[in-house]
Amino acid sequence: MGRLFVITLEGNIYSCKYCKTHFGLADHIMSKSFQCRHGKAYLFDKVVNVTLGEKEERMMLTGMHTVVDIFCVGCGSIVGWKYEAAQEKDQKYKEGRFILERFKILGPDGSNYSILQDAQLGGSDTDEP
Repeated sequence: MGRLFVITLEGNIYSCKYCKTHFGLADHIMSKSFQCRHGKAYLFDKVVNVTLGEKEERMMLTGMHTVVDIFCVGCGSIVGWKYEAAQEKDQKYKEGRFILERFKILGPDGSNYSILQDAQLGGSDTDEP
């Protein structure tokens, strides 16, 4: 494996909760209303400092999608997934976009997100891997 180059972002940054590697900017969030196994998840237009896993077909609440898990380049933790393809026409907007699980990232102010917060707020009926 070659030398690891990590991109440093400036602004309102979302980062890995384990190693603080930068992933994305608040400006690149398309939606905060997604769900995953651990609670809330955010849909990003673009992210940095992740590696991609293997493609797989995954049934989600909104239908069948081809996805790849995404991993932090700093510590190797799985932090979400990337939509490669969507079967349903109304889901095509997700293709090429990224989900970061809120439970696994730090917010711009360094805040952590707990599963208990989501349980108290209730959930939505969007995607779940």
